[in-house]
Amino acid sequence: MAAPKEIVPLLVVKTPQPVPDLAVVGANEKAKQLAVDKSLEDVKVVKDNNDTAIQEKLPYPISVFFLISCEFCERFNYYGMRTVLVFYLSHRLGYTDDAATILFHMSAMFSFMLCILGAIIADSWLGKFKTILYLSMVYICGCTLLTLGAIGPLQLPANTFTIMGLFFISVGAGGIKPCVASFGGDQFTVPQQLKQLTGFFSLFYFSINAGSFLSVSVTPILREDVHCFGELSCYPLAFGVPAVLMIIAILIFLLGSRLYIIKPAAGNIVVNVSRTIWTAVKTKWQQRHLKSRAHWLDYAAEQHEPQMITDVKIILRVLCLYLPLPLFYALLDQQGSRWTFQAARMNGDVGVWRIKPDQFHIVNPLLILVLIALKDVLINPVLKFLHLSRPLQKISLGGILAGVAFICSGLLELQMEQNYPVLPYVNNIQLRIFNTENCTYEFSSNLYNNSVKLLPYSVYTDKNLHVPSVYDLTYTLSSTDGSCPLFEAGRQQLTHKHAWSLILNARNTSSSSFWTSDFVNKPRDTYPQVRSIANTKQTSSIRWQSSKEQFIHPANETKLMRMAARNYLVYIDDIAVKGYELRQGGVYTLLINELQPGSYYTKLVEVTAPNELSMLWQLPQYVFIILAELLVSVTGLEFSYAQAPPSMKAVLQACWLLTMGFGNVIVVVIAKLKIFERQSYEFFFYAVLVFIDMLIFMWIAHKYKPNVETEEREDVVSSKKNLEKSAKYLE
Repeated sequence: MAAPKEIVPLLVVKTPQPVPDLAVVGANEKAKQLAVDKSLEDVKVVKDNNDTAIQEKLPYPISVFFLISCEFCERFNYYGMRTVLVFYLSHRLGYTDDAATILFHMSAMFSFMLCILGAIIADSWLGKFKTILYLSMVYICGCTLLTLGAIGPLQLPANTFTIMGLFFISVGAGGIKPCVASFGGDQFTVPQQLKQLTGFFSLFYFSINAGSFLSVSVTPILREDVHCFGELSCYPLAFGVPAVLMIIAILIFLLGSRLYIIKPAAGNIVVNVSRTIWTAVKTKWQQRHLKSRAHWLDYAAEQHEPQMITDVKIILRVLCLYLPLPLFYALLDQQGSRWTFQAARMNGDVGVWRIKPDQFHIVNPLLILVLIALKDVLINPVLKFLHLSRPLQKISLGGILAGVAFICSGLLELQMEQNYPVLPYVNNIQLRIFNTENCTYEFSSNLYNNSVKLLPYSVYTDKNLHVPSVYDLTYTLSSTDGSCPLFEAGRQQLTHKHAWSLILNARNTSSSSFWTSDFVNKPRDTYPQVRSIANTKQTSSIRWQSSKEQFIHPANETKLMRMAARNYLVYIDDIAVKGYELRQGGVYTLLINELQPGSYYTKLVEVTAPNELSMLWQLPQYVFIILAELLVSVTGLEFSYAQAPPSMKAVLQACWLLTMGFGNVIVVVIAKLKIFERQSYEFFFYAVLVFIDMLIFMWIAHKYKPNVETEEREDVVSSKKNLEKSAKYLE
């Protein structure tokens, strides 16, 4: 029997599929030249011990499916948590909108900036596999702390747990961000599996958007439509479900551990670039009295290779273009903070479906996918027709479109402000008199020269009473109808900056009216609020029954009660009375009068008007901001990758992430300063800033000298698709 033939790898080749040089980064020079000069196919040439050449197809790495599933779960967790975060901070923990915005953007800032740390740890110390594993554990700890802090019955310090949880999430999410995609790329043999690698990035990008889409759809439903621990909202579930997905992500990641190709840490280019710059600065200072050199980086020539110095010079020129970009990302990242708060002041009813304010982000992944699909067939031809096809022109246009988006949001805010409730201010009070009787009364007081007429089942409102900080009110109530109950004369001390209500309810107040200080602003959490004033012979209970839930409270519960925005049928002592609709942002008072046993008259008084403007009016600003994202993020990466030397690609990605981080710093600073009393003014301020910023960018772009040598040795066209797929992941 003949001895078995020994198969020895000889050479990797391909047939008819042109491959750009960019795809063969990391291969040896001989393989690079072969990839450029020839067309290759996904096969490798091997030889047996008789030197006979045999072609063998490379198998598709099954391990990448574990990474794609892992990425889907991780992105579901990240976007799901951030979708409901600002509402949790403001509505549950009591932070102001400004403070919630600051915390939201600080967590994003740390996430982007700590990406650098994750890249350094992976490339210089632990390698990608261990970095992903260990930092995912930190990530899970953060998600767990956030979820536990939201569980009210545990009585944990929710604020402390939230801050700690957000910090751990930032460390974990930021640390693994630069590792997962590149670890997936490590599973392929390049350039032999270039086509398969491109397909992997397509699946990887799809998993990111699928996770984002589902989480943005689901977590607001868990937050608002599920009631837990005696609360209308269920933040423990809204945070807990994404946390479980993150645990599943790490389990999936570990399941594929035996299949992974794990490359050891081989040194980090970010560290090397930093050392080169530091050496140049230090040496220049030490030799400041000697003859100056042509370029300040030339001072590092004695300790670093000439190619490294040349590459750093090139990358610094590209990075000068990045200087104005943080302001663009300051606008882009407010979709999850300021724009969410704006949506909360709008009406989400769209036919039979009611969009939740934090659910409106669903348009982001949808529009990104649609616009990327239209990029080559519509957007690029239009830009070419307008003579705006050059990369730096596209980036400038993207920044301008971001400004247009914020002009749209500012105009929308101005329109909404017209319907905002008038609130009491310094040396001002609001007066309301609720008449639950089927009688007409005259209200006489030292506030008015003439008496005020109170009709049956009505509310009298005066929002413009000027008084000192404390006012002693004396008043009388009279009626010409002798059959009507009489109310005693009264006195009340009224303090300014409050809304005061006088309740006429003879049966339950022993012929004496009573006063209460009212809440008349729009509810911050969008839930309608309602109270009842029952003029009944005995204490009754009221049940608000909807198709999904019921709310029961005493009939004379003058304290406002949070309820879901729905259609309700009102029951008094289990007797169906009348149906009412409670709408988002509204504050209501239900007046009840018992006409005879078992028969009631009810009237729902609208104290604060509900949200009127449709949430769909936010669509134009979303279209503009996502067009801007496409033009700036994708085009910026295309241009930068084409300009940077092959050894500087990692540095470029790190600096791009830092740009996003500094954008969040800008939002934090402006929110902290509290420059504007009106949100519309702040939106217009951002628009003006980004217009000025783009003028600066255009000036820098005009001065920029392209790196022709890099352009010649890089095939930009081949990188476009992968860059479009990675743009979303970098955010």
